[in-house]
Amino acid sequence: MLSLASYLRPTSFETFVGQKHIVGPEAPFYRLLQVDKLPHSFFFGPAGTGKTTLARLCAKELGTTFFEFNATSLKIEELRKVLLAHKNALLKPLVFIDEVHRLSKNQQEVMLPFMENSDAIFIGASTENPFFSLTSAIRSRSMLFEFHSHTIEDLNTLLTQVHNKEDFELSVDAKEYLLHSSGGDARAMLNLLECALNLEKNINIILLKSLRATTLNDGVSSSDTHYNLASALIKSVRGSDVDATIYYLARLIEGGESPLFIARRLLILASEDVGNANPNALTIATSCYAAVSKIGYPEARIILSQTALYLAGSPKSNASYVAINRAQTMIREGMILEVPHYLKDSHTIGHESGYRYPHDYGGWVEQDYLEAPLDIVELKESGYEAKMREWLLKLRGE
Repeated sequence: MLSLASYLRPTSFETFVGQKHIVGPEAPFYRLLQVDKLPHSFFFGPAGTGKTTLARLCAKELGTTFFEFNATSLKIEELRKVLLAHKNALLKPLVFIDEVHRLSKNQQEVMLPFMENSDAIFIGASTENPFFSLTSAIRSRSMLFEFHSHTIEDLNTLLTQVHNKEDFELSVDAKEYLLHSSGGDARAMLNLLECALNLEKNINIILLKSLRATTLNDGVSSSDTHYNLASALIKSVRGSDVDATIYYLARLIEGGESPLFIARRLLILASEDVGNANPNALTIATSCYAAVSKIGYPEARIILSQTALYLAGSPKSNASYVAINRAQTMIREGMILEVPHYLKDSHTIGHESGYRYPHDYGGWVEQDYLEAPLDIVELKESGYEAKMREWLLKLRGE
């Protein structure tokens, strides 16, 4: 028997919900599909947002054969067999690979000549951005499309579709919980509803919470309250207000917020806002994330509280955040400097490069590491970062 999510899986673009930036009438991807010029594509984004469904719809629209693989279990010979069997076919098959960020370099090398010769259309999907896990050769022959979590309006549309097919009653607060606790994941919402329907036809919030006590929110598609509380927590930590920090943390916990969502935000803050003013903050936040991923509520609240307090009470610096933004902006604007000859890998230039090994000079020696001087990093007079700044100035004789 099909699950509710499978039963409601769209069979046409007219019934596909969400991702209008990809499948809307004016969206480049959709327009390319309509003129039969679909490029090799990689979809990435949260679970339950339609990546696999869209790949199947593309195959249906093109009238071609659809082959589905998963990178975690993909056997090279199976993939090669499918591709060779369709090498001279009039219609190019569509090969879909899920968990594409897990493809090995060997698997990618098998795909490459078939991509190059357009013997098949490749579509990959992942919940993670696969850009850095794909080889440059694969990236240069494909396009990357980001899927967004479903909005509340998208999920409400799906609920309406279920109501039109199934006979049940849903209380107002139960409906709100379904919409706002699913983290923009349509599959998760429909699976929760299906479990409830297997028990009752009159669904209330008590039943839903007994099946899934905490939300699946990842911070992108929840209610305004969720946005505001998460923002208030981060800004309170950044502002070193320990009382406000714990208050907003408690509000998020009592609201059923995922402990991993909170831990992830604290982990980012530890680097972005505390930085090298207290380098240990990143270690503490990383340990927090690892701990709550294994423990969960109710005990996870204590770990989150300890970490949030530590970060709020730490000296602050955003120098690392500002520096990497500044450097990336320079590069995007065309500041591409040649690597000095003596800094290149010794296997490519030989050992007699002119490079001066700092340890042979007591730990530091003056030499140029850039083709032209750049002013990127500005360390602050805060915590350990002040010591870093003082040491670097002294080292350079400034």
